[in-house]
Amino acid sequence: MRYAYALTGALLLGGTAASLALQNPATAQSAQNEPGSIQATAPRVGAPMSFADMVAKLQPAVVNISTDQRVTVAQPANPFAGTPFAELFGQFGGRGGQNGAPVTREAQSLGSGFIISPDGYVVTNNHVVAPGNSRATVEAIRVTLPDRKEYVAKLVGRDAASDLALLKIDAPTQLPYVRFGDSARARVGDWVVAIGNPFGLGGTVTAGIVSAVHRVTGQGGANDRFIQTDASINQGNSGGPMFNLNGEVIGINSQIFSQSGGNIGIGFAIPAEDAKPIIDTLMKGKPVQRGYIGVSIQRLTDDIAAALNLPKNSGEIIARAEPGGPAAKAGLRAGDVVTRVNGTQVTPDTTLSYLVANVPPGQQARLDVIRDGRPTTVTVTTTVRPAEEQLAQQLGEDDSFGEDSETTTPTPGGANGIGVTVQPLTPAIARQVGVDSTVQGVVVSAVDASSDAGQKLRRGDVIVSVNSAPTRTAADVARAVQAAKAAGRPQVLLSVVRGRNPPAFIAVRVK
Repeated sequence: MRYAYALTGALLLGGTAASLALQNPATAQSAQNEPGSIQATAPRVGAPMSFADMVAKLQPAVVNISTDQRVTVAQPANPFAGTPFAELFGQFGGRGGQNGAPVTREAQSLGSGFIISPDGYVVTNNHVVAPGNSRATVEAIRVTLPDRKEYVAKLVGRDAASDLALLKIDAPTQLPYVRFGDSARARVGDWVVAIGNPFGLGGTVTAGIVSAVHRVTGQGGANDRFIQTDASINQGNSGGPMFNLNGEVIGINSQIFSQSGGNIGIGFAIPAEDAKPIIDTLMKGKPVQRGYIGVSIQRLTDDIAAALNLPKNSGEIIARAEPGGPAAKAGLRAGDVVTRVNGTQVTPDTTLSYLVANVPPGQQARLDVIRDGRPTTVTVTTTVRPAEEQLAQQLGEDDSFGEDSETTTPTPGGANGIGVTVQPLTPAIARQVGVDSTVQGVVVSAVDASSDAGQKLRRGDVIVSVNSAPTRTAADVARAVQAAKAAGRPQVLLSVVRGRNPPAFIAVRVK
């Protein structure tokens, strides 16, 4: 097929060349980089030949942030208790604890921040000033200016969802500060400068370009949207500013992508357009509130889109509507594909979570939905989004789909055409496989390892529906698969429950 495509392309190009030679049409397509079509871009008027002058103006507003923490550590019991060697145990790892009693140790964290007002308000990342773990407490937050003056800071407010925090220091004089810029105007290829304190090294400046905008990192949540840059960002840069060439803060350095903990040219900054409203809210002493409709969401992957006969990368699918939640009350249900929120298209870069979170609680969100292949509209009144910790608890901690921890021997997979053998889910089986007693469906008893389903499902999974058709018997599954085959669809969409996880959609190929 590739060879045929290439040959056809060659014939078409040859025909075009002949046409150009004979007719020379004025509207002929040309290469994007045709000689003469791109003029060498000279630096704009006032652009620096060096970053030195700009950095000299900006660097006084960038600070080092450290915390003093105390961590409670459980000590192992003294194995020599009651023997002449008992006192030796304290010299080898049991120091400070008697008979397994917990001990308290000191710890520190390091990061960066920047001053946004002359009276000493400082912006940084929440994780820079948060306790290192559930056993730690922060006793003091210290802000050190470039001139090495140190201040104990007050935590004005924090927002874990966006990983932002606002501090306040009291200095005897007015402080140098910087302003936020408009990150919405940032373009891929723009120069950026990052200033921070990587690895505790104060006042480090790096430069690079904007590698991507609106980058979704896969961490989930309502604020999973970043500016990606290749400017060197390392541990300790967190909370520091990212400047454009106008000296405006267009991002707050927050994450790095690295397997070693060091820079590999992929860093992420919180866009100023998202950060500034949150900082303004914290400065007023108010809690940050986001819209919430109570749904579990899945990305519309290529195979799910194919199973639903929908375009790729256009919308997200509802895996579950929380009973009694705003979405369920409005009529939204599992299997609905949301394509727009208040007219804005849902895409991999502009997710449903992000759009809904930006609808103030108590206001209406108009959702354009594809349901069973037909467009419809659902209007939902948002409520306040719960804390991220609470949402994480609702999702549970069972194994995720796609991890085949239980292999099965190859089987014919019944007669349903997708390579699985199923049986009705009884209360006894539900208890055995660990699903809630309210779940209805058929349980997978065997899978054909050579099938697509064999790579995605395993014994104990419960199939709730196939292409939105409820499944209570093996015949229901076979009937739904046959209907998909008759309609010419190469895949079917299963709603599957695994253990205590919420339902998830999985597309499998028809054999």
